Amino acid sequence: MSEEIAVSVINLKKRFGNFEALKNITFTVKKGEVFGLIGPNGAGKTTTLRVIAGIIRKYEGKVEVFNLSPVEAKNKGYISYMPEDAFPYEKLTGIENLRFFAELYASGDKKKIEEFVELGIKIANLGDKIYEQTSTYSRGMKRRLIIARTLMVMPKLAILDEPTSALDVESAVRVRNIIVDMAKKYGITIILSSHNMLEVQYMCDNVAMVNDGKIVITGSPKNIINTLRVSNLEEAFIKVISNA
Repeated sequence: MSEEIAVSVINLKKRFGNFEALKNITFTVKKGEVFGLIGPNGAGKTTTLRVIAGIIRKYEGKVEVFNLSPVEAKNKGYISYMPEDAFPYEKLTGIENLRFFAELYASGDKKKIEEFVELGIKIANLGDKIYEQTSTYSRGMKRRLIIARTLMVMPKLAILDEPTSALDVESAVRVRNIIVDMAKKYGITIILSSHNMLEVQYMCDNVAMVNDGKIVITGSPKNIINTLRVSNLEEAFIKVISNA
């Protein structure tokens, strides 16, 4: 894994009216690592991800993605973002959804478009359903297509908000393996959030736990578990949040 810094977040603050959603959030993500941002509902995870993705543009502090502002990185096609509530275009087939997004990222390069679509089909693993209208898909199938759409374009940074939400155990395991493999094989940097602590423990090189808009603890899952003298990341999470 490279020591190059892919994402730098320093003293990030964000207010929504009188509500202070983020309070001096600071962490770094190295190139090619899988980084987990975890915490209870309302802790500030999604707001942080949306700032890094270049969607929320007004904030205090300094955020850089490969030495660019999030908006600049987004405009260069460095970032691919999957919101928790993302859905495909239901009037299109699965492969039409993939091709639409491949064309957005490939800038007219027909060879690259086909490479992206081919990889997307492999990641989604939907069989012949890939040629059917996505309105006929189950929620889990739609999720697999959205994940494929996000990763197939080989971004420098993929941001995944609850990537295995609504997936059955077999599909979730497959998606987890794909995420880890894409980071290792292609050097894609991945930031993800998940409520499944054991999933985070398996996938992530490093983790930041967020509570009430603040970073509570950071480090590798192994180091956090050892520091807190618990058996797994789920127990660490409960201990940290209850003591915060």
